Amino acid sequence: MSTYKIVPIENLSDVDIDSLLKESREEGFHYLERLKLDYIQGTNTFNKTGECLYGVFNEKKELIAIGGLNINPLTNDKTNGRLRRFYVSRNYRRKGVGGLLLKEIITVAKCYYKILVLYTDTTQAGAFYLKFGFICENKYPNSTHFLKL
Repeated sequence: MSTYKIVPIENLSDVDIDSLLKESREEGFHYLERLKLDYIQGTNTFNKTGECLYGVFNEKKELIAIGGLNINPLTNDKTNGRLRRFYVSRNYRRKGVGGLLLKEIITVAKCYYKILVLYTDTTQAGAFYLKFGFICENKYPNSTHFLKL
């Protein structure tokens, strides 16, 4: 198994996300474009207490996955976190990369939140989250899954 390194991203501008962004766009996902734009505009920099952004890098130090945690902006409940901008490169899916990243984000979320929510519109991603204990139910605003922490 290859060696993967999970790294907190303190400044997205210092990370080359272009190849991951291009790949995600080709798959019809535009949320990494939103990640970059929000970061540049300062509307979401994952820097509030309880928030984080992580990247997973391969042995060549290429970004192969990314995911973040925010205070859920769709509720006034500050004990509610939201998984955001989670993407794993096609070539690294089903190799444990997504699970490593998700476990790291859940570990951080447990320190700040009681509930972690997310939204996905793909069956494959939905099945992935179920494996990690998420419940498929739109109990929270604009979410498809939640996890009691």
